[in-house]
Amino acid sequence: MDILLNPNIAYLLLVVTTLLVLTAIAVPGTGIPEIAALFSLVLSGYAVYHLSFNWWAMALLILSVVPFFFAVRGPRREMWLAFSITGLIVGSVFFFPAQQGFISVHPLLAVVTSVIYAAFLWISIRKTLQIAQTKPIQEISALIGERGETKTPVQAEGSVQVVGELWSARSENPIPAGSLVHVVGREGFVLVIEKD
Repeated sequence: MDILLNPNIAYLLLVVTTLLVLTAIAVPGTGIPEIAALFSLVLSGYAVYHLSFNWWAMALLILSVVPFFFAVRGPRREMWLAFSITGLIVGSVFFFPAQQGFISVHPLLAVVTSVIYAAFLWISIRKTLQIAQTKPIQEISALIGERGETKTPVQAEGSVQVVGELWSARSENPIPAGSLVHVVGREGFVLVIEKD
């Protein structure tokens, strides 16, 4: 565990931890980023506990999560994301106080890691938010009133082709395969149909 007490390793671990925590915030529910963030948090916590750190950098890291929440949930997403990334980079680079010089982390490591970190966060979070805001191409409710053709016999279950796509369907009355039908409702992803 002594390898974690090297400021360069501790810095990389801190960057990975913040990246995993932000990923867990942006894409909740999968469990993988949350578990990885928890494991990484324990390891970086060990390094922080045994190494000294700058309180202002810790405060900057924590405060940088606030604009990230605005980036995920509010308007002007790119501006808030840029503020958050800038604060996270500055806070992580200066997190461990320098014994001599300006920063305790190797400058080349800090620059390369910061560029990769910023690019990854900028691209991945923006794309994740774009995907989350995309409306479905085919809105199921819009199919009500459309006409189609049964591909299998339909009553309790069956298949119908509507607007060029095959859908699960059900009907109150038996409908043979090859019948022309129209959609009168939906139950989840199942279309409720009636014979024309």
